[in-house]
Amino acid sequence: MTIAFEVSDRIKQLPPYLFVEIDRLKNEIIAKGKDVIDLGIGDPDIPTPSVIIKALQKAVENPQHHRYPSTSGMLSFRTAVANWAKNRFGISLDPATEVVSLIGSKEGIANMPLAYINPGDYVLVPNPGYPPYTSGTLFAGGIPYLMPLLAQNKFLPDLNAIPADIANKAKIMFLNYPNNPTAALATPEFFADVVAFAKKYNIIVCHDAAYSEVCFDGYKAPSFLETPGAREVGIEFHSLSKTFCMTGWRIGFAFGNPQIVAALAKVKSNIDSGAFQAIQEAGITALTEGLAPAKNIYNVFERRRTMFVKGLKDIGLECDMVKATFYIWIKNPGKFSSAELAKRLLEEAALVLTPGNGFGKYGEGYIRAALTVPEPRLQEAIDRIKSVL
Repeated sequence: MTIAFEVSDRIKQLPPYLFVEIDRLKNEIIAKGKDVIDLGIGDPDIPTPSVIIKALQKAVENPQHHRYPSTSGMLSFRTAVANWAKNRFGISLDPATEVVSLIGSKEGIANMPLAYINPGDYVLVPNPGYPPYTSGTLFAGGIPYLMPLLAQNKFLPDLNAIPADIANKAKIMFLNYPNNPTAALATPEFFADVVAFAKKYNIIVCHDAAYSEVCFDGYKAPSFLETPGAREVGIEFHSLSKTFCMTGWRIGFAFGNPQIVAALAKVKSNIDSGAFQAIQEAGITALTEGLAPAKNIYNVFERRRTMFVKGLKDIGLECDMVKATFYIWIKNPGKFSSAELAKRLLEEAALVLTPGNGFGKYGEGYIRAALTVPEPRLQEAIDRIKSVL
């Protein structure tokens, strides 16, 4: 006899996690013997730079790293983060109080609402957006309030459209620039408006900067904390995953207001036991010796971007020559819904792209492609799209 166990209301509120469902459908197509090109998940195909791998190999042999780490991270790792932030953004951080290590930035983002959200509190969430902004809010008992990211606003939220009664009940605002999935960029003027809004309503700004280093055409993404006054209201999340092609390593960090950093660290101390110290040692190497080889990675993505966008435009699809991230946000042609188009491409062309509405209702009308296969496969993907359309 099978016993049915009822899941919690929190789980019932969650939509199916987008990439799990895509992976299931992809495996069905593979099982039929088809050659699948996967542009769905943002998981870089380029190997981690060898200097980082060698640092891990050496660190793993140190028995001091075989014991429980500090939840907040090794001070040497946090110092490397602070030095990197100083060199990259010109911001000075106290590694002891203003930096915390993360088991990937996703972990920190999902845990952040637990530090400040009580049941019934509002969290301002960009839509379309990275799913953990919403799921983390729901797990904490909070209420996500959607901030539409629309093309006419250059995929920036319209702060003036947020009702005052919602803003007064909001405790956190999530932002993400360079943006996933739209690849949009934030301006200093927008960040200044965010700081003023956050101070007016006493809101914590959580800026997800996972793609800050994957930039093209000479563009350099700013840190939110460069903005005057941002240190008073903000925390910024960074990831070594995309910066150094270390998605499976699960290492990232956050820095900012020491009160906010301490609250997140307290949540973590009750949930996890910190990142493996050998990986933190490798992270130190990444933030020092890994910066030069990482530029070669970004050059590869830049070439892929140029080739893929040109190919899409040649077959009549609308998208931008993005300056950051390795995502292309493609406007759906004709009357296809996002899900319909993604399903047709998968079933008829064995091509995986992500339906825009998987990132939220305001993503409808778009599909996202991740530039995570070599150029010949990208060209084949263009040919397959053309054959379907």
